[in-house]
Amino acid sequence: MENKIINLGIFGFGCVGQGLYEVLNRTKGINARIKKICIKDPNKPRPIDASYFTTDKNEILNDPTIDVVVELINETDAAFEIVSTALRNGKAVVSASKRMIAENLPALYQLQVENKVPFLYEASSCASIPIIRNLEEYYDNDLLNAVEGICNGSTNYILTKIFEENWSFETALKQAQDKGFAETDPTLDIEGYDPKFKIVILLLHAFGTFVKPEEVFNFGIHHLNDFDIQFAKQRNCTIKLIGNCRRQNGHVNAYVLPHLIREHNLLYDVYNEYNGVLLESAFTDKQFFVGKGAGGTATGSAVLSDISALLYNYRYEYKKIKQSNQPAFTNDVQLKIYLRYSNASQVHLTDFYNISEKYESSTYSYVVGVINLQKLKDADWLKNKDVNLLVLGEDHSR
Repeated sequence: MENKIINLGIFGFGCVGQGLYEVLNRTKGINARIKKICIKDPNKPRPIDASYFTTDKNEILNDPTIDVVVELINETDAAFEIVSTALRNGKAVVSASKRMIAENLPALYQLQVENKVPFLYEASSCASIPIIRNLEEYYDNDLLNAVEGICNGSTNYILTKIFEENWSFETALKQAQDKGFAETDPTLDIEGYDPKFKIVILLLHAFGTFVKPEEVFNFGIHHLNDFDIQFAKQRNCTIKLIGNCRRQNGHVNAYVLPHLIREHNLLYDVYNEYNGVLLESAFTDKQFFVGKGAGGTATGSAVLSDISALLYNYRYEYKKIKQSNQPAFTNDVQLKIYLRYSNASQVHLTDFYNISEKYESSTYSYVVGVINLQKLKDADWLKNKDVNLLVLGEDHSR
């Protein structure tokens, strides 16, 4: 696609679609123009000329003059149909749909191989942080040990307001929604599903391992209460929702859980809608990436970066898949956690390997101990709103 103008066909014109439109029009030197935008509701007011829009997906998918399909919708099945059809039609595709990608990674990988067309999705993982491209290019031959960090700007914004400004959970969530950092239905964010989809994607690019989203345990900040917040503050900690994938003993494990983070941890100072990702490797030790993780222009800039990369015929090579040392996935690892409950009958303390600290009161009680990740994943008692957990994570000092 070098030295030519790329014609774009875009699906979706919500927060990210409008962000892409804005950054594309403010960026000089990228030979790309929007030819058509497919939307669902033709009667909804739009900030740009109506001639851009259509409700017929085939106006984009079957238009031979459109070079790149940009998929930015929230419906998983429809997004997969759009992307797979475009790839079969020989069109390059850029997407930001982390759930669709995470749930269909093997099929999407195969479609790229069979049709010899690129599919780029940097915006699906950490918005403005170019983490996938770094894993693909810089760490292609480096022995990675771990990828972990804050990869959901919505929950980080909420937790920042709770800890830095003493806001209530409800007030912080409403503000995140008003700013476009969280959806009207915030379930995917606050329950940890959104960062789980991102971790599934990063597992493939970091370790060459395909993992189904349902195999990865996620537990968000939806059970967080004032007792947990005071527990953290009394220990000079904050709380961050962390996605973690780590290689150990020939296997790789992954999870998304709220962590207690001490002040000298690199992730402690990642505030508001920003993301922060730590990479650990055998040769370069620790490296840290930080950038905006939510918002239309931040995510739109990552989409635009992928579009720009297509001008230079860039594609993911998935080098880790072709290497011989892909680790198998496991949930058989031990975690040290804080577990809060109001009544001992609500939890199964016998699931713990050991308990090093215990506190009881008339309102809430807690234990600190070591438990198997698979035990947590299988624990029905975690569905009780009076029960919450926090991981006592490793320290990553500056």
